[in-house]
Amino acid sequence: MEGISYLLLLFIAVPIKYYGNDEFYVKLLGMPHGLLFMSYVVFATIFRKKFNWSSKSFLIILSASVIPFGTFYIDKKYLRNINYK
Repeated sequence: MEGISYLLLLFIAVPIKYYGNDEFYVKLLGMPHGLLFMSYVVFATIFRKKFNWSSKSFLIILSASVIPFGTFYIDKKYLRNINYK
């Protein structure tokens, strides 16, 4: 969800703001994206302890949240094969 909100904000809302002079979509998507971003960081911290991620893996996971499409890479590489029991 965080990745999708980031892409919507970055590739739809921001261009509309600067090329269409309309801030509506940035204001509409900004708060939900911020909440999802904070949730991503909190859950990454919780999962680090639960699944014993190394410091390097943890930094990669956190860094991916600020790179477009980064969270989709993390989902495929780190989260798909986790046994959640």
